[in-house]
Amino acid sequence: MPKNSKAVKRELDDDVTESVRDLLSNEDACDDSFKKSSLIVNNHEGEGKECDVEEGGSDAEEEERPAWNSKLQYILAQVGFSVGLGNVWRFPYLCQKNGGDVVPECEKSSATTYYWYREALDISDSISESGGLNWKMTVCLLVAWSMVCLAMIKGIQSSGKVMYFSSLFPYVVLVCFLVRSLLLKGSMDGIRHMFTPKLEIMLEAKVWREAATQVFFALGLGFGGVIAFSSYNKRDNNCHFDAVLVSFINFFTSVLATLVVFAVLGFKANIMNSKCVAMNTNKILTLLGSGILEQNLIPHPMNLTQVNQVSGEDYHKMIDHIKGVKQDKFESLGLEACSIEDELNKAVQGTGLAFIAFTEAMTHFPASPFWSVMFFLMLVNLGLGSMFGTIEGILTPLIDTFKVRKEFLTVGCCVLAFSIGLLFVQRSGNYFVTMFDDYSATLPLLIVVILENVAIAWFYGIDKFFEDLKDMLGFTPYRFYYYMWKYITPILLMVLLCSSFIQLIMTPPSYSAWIQEEAIEKTLRFPPWGIVVCISLVVMAILPVPVVFGLRYFNIISENTSGLSTVSYKKGRIIKETARPEEDDDASLIHGKSPSEAPSPMPGNSIYRKQSGSGGTDVDTAPNGRYGIGYLMADMPDMPESDL
Repeated sequence: MPKNSKAVKRELDDDVTESVRDLLSNEDACDDSFKKSSLIVNNHEGEGKECDVEEGGSDAEEEERPAWNSKLQYILAQVGFSVGLGNVWRFPYLCQKNGGDVVPECEKSSATTYYWYREALDISDSISESGGLNWKMTVCLLVAWSMVCLAMIKGIQSSGKVMYFSSLFPYVVLVCFLVRSLLLKGSMDGIRHMFTPKLEIMLEAKVWREAATQVFFALGLGFGGVIAFSSYNKRDNNCHFDAVLVSFINFFTSVLATLVVFAVLGFKANIMNSKCVAMNTNKILTLLGSGILEQNLIPHPMNLTQVNQVSGEDYHKMIDHIKGVKQDKFESLGLEACSIEDELNKAVQGTGLAFIAFTEAMTHFPASPFWSVMFFLMLVNLGLGSMFGTIEGILTPLIDTFKVRKEFLTVGCCVLAFSIGLLFVQRSGNYFVTMFDDYSATLPLLIVVILENVAIAWFYGIDKFFEDLKDMLGFTPYRFYYYMWKYITPILLMVLLCSSFIQLIMTPPSYSAWIQEEAIEKTLRFPPWGIVVCISLVVMAILPVPVVFGLRYFNIISENTSGLSTVSYKKGRIIKETARPEEDDDASLIHGKSPSEAPSPMPGNSIYRKQSGSGGTDVDTAPNGRYGIGYLMADMPDMPESDL
């Protein structure tokens, strides 16, 4: 192996070791690398300046940006955002799909189905029937957004602490469920079904489209939460290590949750199969008593007098024998096959998997109330973790761009979100959940991510981006990423987008409605106004992109109007300062001094140097030399801090 390859490998090992050390390090109030950072602010001419300010400074134009207390908080925040309810019900549903008191409505369905649709949702028969607000759901919505508001009101200082519980508690519950479910009869049938691929549908475009869409939902791509959380890191944070780690944890969580779900569904399938065998054995006894079936059709020495003692294997032998003799009349007998595989193939999607199928299985658990409480506490934590990331993705760019107090903006955002959420707690609210899930997420997310990919790879330049990563990471990322980001990923995303468009055009907009009188789900088409809403959801979700582009292109809004500022990040402290038009010379850009107070002019429009005398190893804390028209002056002699 060449010497330089060994050197690169040694550097990569050192980087990974340092990242793991950062991740496992305890919170330290004196750890400046996490507590402070620095910000480069570009003025209206594209020039840059760097400001370092001591903590507690009183300059009205300068303010410190909060930072994560530890690397572990950041990783937990990313995991909590990416690991959500979709990992529990959407991923297992896709994997399954491709590989109570007595009332007529309850009798025709099941206890859990009745309780979900009638007691919890009190759902209407169609999306056109509003039915008014469901007060129980409204109170739950208010409590949920109050929890989000209280956790987010102080920024990552408050939400970071909550992440320790909201991100880790679901794993404790999942592991407990996995151990318990593996001890249940039939759990291995469910797990075996999970790992049995359906090769006949692997060539269908729909399967790959759903798999790709799941990645977007799982990792939270396009929502802004990933970027928002990452913006609080130090500049030389190993983002490569973080991306791989969070992706692996997310994948591991999806597999863990799916193992739990399929183990429980295997247990439920065995229970349902046993009931089916017992019910059809009674039918056979009735047919024998009426003379429709002869006694010699029952294999010897099978005893049907003990109905509950008939195994599934014996039942299938008996059915196969009867079918062989009564070929023409078998269908008229009304006997069912009673197959565990058929029970497992009954795909339940969305909320139905968590709140109906899984819940129904838990009713057969020993000490089922305890497991129910644990399960729904886990769902609450998964929802909170995802909402923290979503709200942070909204608040961070607004706070970075406009001078708005975090507390006021957080409360306002949560109040607005609660108001919009009232749409979903009507009696017809579950149908709107389906509408928003199908039309406001998939296509807009794809479009946003494609624009992000193209903007970085083709407009900003993949070569410059690689140089930025090399400057931040200390090593050049694998060349594999170069070709993926520039060619393969945009092409695959475009193919996915086109297939999604085609699927929407070929499939009329529809939803599953619960019909109370018949106690079954029926697929109904959206009314004309519903189709307009569906189209509006797609348009409104991507509308900010062309609108902001047009405003910027025609200079209707500029970088520095109304207190706007452009920010770049580097290790050290983070400062936000708007450009001062009265300061014209380059020297005045240093620390916001007037021309007479500033030190002698120095080369370039924006100058960076290494920090020294900090008692540790010198670290190149300069921002990337490719930002704006700044210059990297690593060899310039150290200057007294007072001169800056």
